[in-house]
Amino acid sequence: MLWDKCTPGIPDDLFERTEEVPITKEDIRAIAISKLRLKEGNSAIDIGCGSGSITVELCLQTKGNVFAIDFDQRAIELTKKNLQKFGVRAEVILGKAQDILPKLPQADAVMIGGTWGDTAHVIELAVGKLKKGGRIVIDTILIETMYQALATINELKLVEIDITQITISKARKVTTGTMMLARNPVMIISATKA
Repeated sequence: MLWDKCTPGIPDDLFERTEEVPITKEDIRAIAISKLRLKEGNSAIDIGCGSGSITVELCLQTKGNVFAIDFDQRAIELTKKNLQKFGVRAEVILGKAQDILPKLPQADAVMIGGTWGDTAHVIELAVGKLKKGGRIVIDTILIETMYQALATINELKLVEIDITQITISKARKVTTGTMMLARNPVMIISATKA
């Protein structure tokens, strides 16, 4: 098995990647997944699966039913490659979340990595798929998405709402030593369906 640890945050370099398809970086991924409060046997939905890094981690954490959605064919193919590479299985679906979510079963956890400008509607549909006590996590780099997400989860009367902004710097060797390079700040919003 490529990753035999029980902790999230698989190193990025273990994943198949392309320049055209985004990846949620390992540090952000570890925190976002921890906010889902997963248990073995849980079911999960990954909206905007991109490279499939979160999908793979959801499969490893839950060993339950996992669904991955993306509208980009390149992301779907990359997610499938990464699932195969890590020896895990998920149902990978090409399409818009707005069209796919109504067809999926209820889930214990929903991860939203992209709403494509339709934040409120995607969150409403996702919360509609959450079981009672289920967790939703939205990660974003856009302030507008954070604002819309927070307004929507408040309107839907979710509880245990948490907003965390994360700024990560990673070390890089240079000729005279080691320097720290900052990555984009990421906001993680998490909440529970009452």
